[in-house]
Amino acid sequence: ERWLFLGFFFAFAVKAPLWPLHTWLPNAMQESTAPVAVLITAVVDKVGTFAMLRFCLQLFPEASKWATPVILVLAVISIIYGALLAVGQRDIKRLIAYASISHFGFIVMGIFAMTSQGQGGATLYMVNHGISTAVLMLIAGFLISRRGSRLIADFGGVQKVAPVLAGTFLIGGLATLSLPGLAPFVSEFLVLVGTFTRYPVIGIVATFGIVLAALYTLVLYQRTMTGPVKPEVAAMPDLRVREIAVVAPLVVLLVFLGVYPKPVTDVVNPAVKQTLSDVQKKDPQPEVEAAK
Repeated sequence: ERWLFLGFFFAFAVKAPLWPLHTWLPNAMQESTAPVAVLITAVVDKVGTFAMLRFCLQLFPEASKWATPVILVLAVISIIYGALLAVGQRDIKRLIAYASISHFGFIVMGIFAMTSQGQGGATLYMVNHGISTAVLMLIAGFLISRRGSRLIADFGGVQKVAPVLAGTFLIGGLATLSLPGLAPFVSEFLVLVGTFTRYPVIGIVATFGIVLAALYTLVLYQRTMTGPVKPEVAAMPDLRVREIAVVAPLVVLLVFLGVYPKPVTDVVNPAVKQTLSDVQKKDPQPEVEAAK
């Protein structure tokens, strides 16, 4: 069972992608057009994490529990490593790719924490990450097509000439760093709480990923959207009606699911309950001192 589990998990970890099997994603994102990049990170990559829930845990429950400590360590490394590399990127698309690697670390961590909050948050995270990354990557695609460059240093002062574009980019960035009130916050909070109840050290270390996410997101916005207007972007047009029509529904979903995630959690929670039953895991009971 353990050998079969490792074979399945290896394939799904490449797809996820989980460190150290992540190296294909930044290159693929860098060379892809914006729609293809959205398809890769928002949809295709979720096959890996969904398959961990659907096949690894349910086909090989004992092997999954046996491998959990190592997988949680790999997930935490993905969170911190991806965020640190995102901070140092000069290419917009590669920055978003490394940010996604960090987010997938949270998803894998929630799955193998094997608590209802962790797995529920991880499944919800798959949905929310797809929406937030789609917004960010689409706006990045609009920026790159207008400027003809992926380099962060080639932008500056965009919010003065294209305020709607800059505002939408900010919303996507704030969702990426899991700002309260936007959809990813709910899922990331559930993953951290669900992990902390069973593996407190892992949960505490993973929290640093949130700090780093704020760093790379806000620095990206500052360098591209604020400051003096560079001559090359002075004539940059704002979002057109067709572009707004593409992005607006995603922004509405980010806000709606951030305030009211119940429509998704009602679908997710019964499946999570069944998965935990299959692996014979129960949520840790809170330790409360008996009243004297």
